[in-house]
Amino acid sequence: MSAPDLIIHNGKITTLDGSQPEVTAVAITGGRITAIGGEEILSSGSDTTTRIDLKGRRAIPGLNDSHIHVIRGGLNYNMELRWDGVPSLAEALGMLKEQARHTPPPQWVRVIGGWTEFQFAERRMPTMEEINEAAPETPVFVLHLYDRAMVNRAALRVLGYDRDTPNPPGAEIQRDKRGNPTGLLIARPNAMLLYASLANGPKLPYEDQVNSTRHFMRELNRLGLTSAIDAGGGFQNYPDDYKVMEELAAKGELTLRLAYNLFTQHPKEELGDFRKWAQMTSPGQGDDFYRMNGAGEMLAFSAADFEDFLEPRPDLMPAMEQDLSQVVRLLVEKRWPFRLHATYNESITRFLDVFEKVNREIPFSGLRWFFDHAETITPGNLERVKALGGGIAIQDRMAFQGEYFRERYGREATEQSPPLKRMLEMGIPVGAGTDATRVASYNPWIALYWLVTGRTVGGMRLYPEDNCLDRLSALRLYTVGSSWFSGEEGKKGMIVPGQFADLAVLSSDYFLVPEEEIRGIESVLTIVDGKVVHGAGEFGNLAPPSLPVSPDWSPVGRYGGYHGPSAGSTIPHSGCACHGRVRSPKEPRLWGIGCDCFAF
Repeated sequence: MSAPDLIIHNGKITTLDGSQPEVTAVAITGGRITAIGGEEILSSGSDTTTRIDLKGRRAIPGLNDSHIHVIRGGLNYNMELRWDGVPSLAEALGMLKEQARHTPPPQWVRVIGGWTEFQFAERRMPTMEEINEAAPETPVFVLHLYDRAMVNRAALRVLGYDRDTPNPPGAEIQRDKRGNPTGLLIARPNAMLLYASLANGPKLPYEDQVNSTRHFMRELNRLGLTSAIDAGGGFQNYPDDYKVMEELAAKGELTLRLAYNLFTQHPKEELGDFRKWAQMTSPGQGDDFYRMNGAGEMLAFSAADFEDFLEPRPDLMPAMEQDLSQVVRLLVEKRWPFRLHATYNESITRFLDVFEKVNREIPFSGLRWFFDHAETITPGNLERVKALGGGIAIQDRMAFQGEYFRERYGREATEQSPPLKRMLEMGIPVGAGTDATRVASYNPWIALYWLVTGRTVGGMRLYPEDNCLDRLSALRLYTVGSSWFSGEEGKKGMIVPGQFADLAVLSSDYFLVPEEEIRGIESVLTIVDGKVVHGAGEFGNLAPPSLPVSPDWSPVGRYGGYHGPSAGSTIPHSGCACHGRVRSPKEPRLWGIGCDCFAF
């Protein structure tokens, strides 16, 4: 047997293999794990073997987000000012003001999701006056979840929205007493106005999109991600918007394994989209780094149940069954795996009626399919999902919208939204993810924190203990669990011989740190295909060469991505019963959490 290319040793390495759950050393050859065990593995190396001493750090299988919008996110990452994890509104507005000074015409300052007002010390949204004051001349677009966008006066002028602009169906352009737009765009509950307005902004040139995509992948690597499943997205057209990823894959420059789904873009023409694509590509086309995964998450526009918890649940149109059934029938005939966005149980009931009818005519026969989200699915519909061989990809959207959900539907309904434990007890395939970047943050540790604690990013307790997961179970959903959703079970998700050599070495021990510190974890060493794609701290010398950021005005060059904790920070925690208690300088910054105001 040839000597391994790489040995990592002297670590606490979680394998997720029940027969050997923790080892101290791993050998890697040709991008695969070849051996696991103790320090005896060191003797299998030769003079050409690279050895990395983990110095006692925790290592885990590389994280795999089963629902994220990497392709669209990558094309836009370098244009976006991220408020993900920013601890105060004052700091967020300061970033906005500074970025506006550096953003040249005709570009916009864009804050596109990944934040909620409950993360801020001030516990509130910015006002239109504050946004206009921060950026009086540069167009600004700030997206908040699926419910609203705030655009300043300069952006209103560019968009051409004035007192004569009609409200589009299912949305509102808020107006003052004189009928002039205030800058607040509201989904009621259709978010198309928000996304259509955003689409009017300038795009990056192609070469900057390539740079942007590489930086976004490196940002995900920094947080321990080694794989993802791209769920498509609005205004993400195939094949045009996939060219950057295809180029990077052809050059061997992907640092993230990516399976992608195709998302229909044309209302009333969905069947035509999938017929056309079935002639162009097929599931599995590609390789272990970049491959086509199937259809969805949008299969028919009439099946879109917008999850805006500030608004009443939308009723799907009567035409939904016909629209969805013809698409699903085609996909089953072509043996295309598929996924479907589904928030509300009422919608899921109707979707399952369609699936069961198609299955009687053309048996699914093990075809991989799954729902995305499924926050309010009931036990009865879980049984139907299991009977049809489906899975459920869950995301931490409730960590960002849980306060709104509980206010509308009450505490009892919130406690099982989604019913995490029941899904697992029933043996349904479950994978974890974020749905980043326009609602939740792409930070996987926020999702793991939510799964373990049952809390929102603002600290409100959503779930009782019997609907929270232990840390190992939560990690399994983000690794082994997610591999099912791209048909890659046995290839990834564990640190065992034969699987991909994808793993992350952590800044803190996930299994030992206090719960509140889970969301502050990062990777200090990320390995994909046996190669180091990220290194920090004592592993910084192993990191790949840095990339310049383009364009030179990019917010990424100024602020980076996710705004992580910094030592010695103190935050007054306002708006709750702790009356602004401030943490001591020795305590870690925890985004304003430090009291019991949100406990049951």
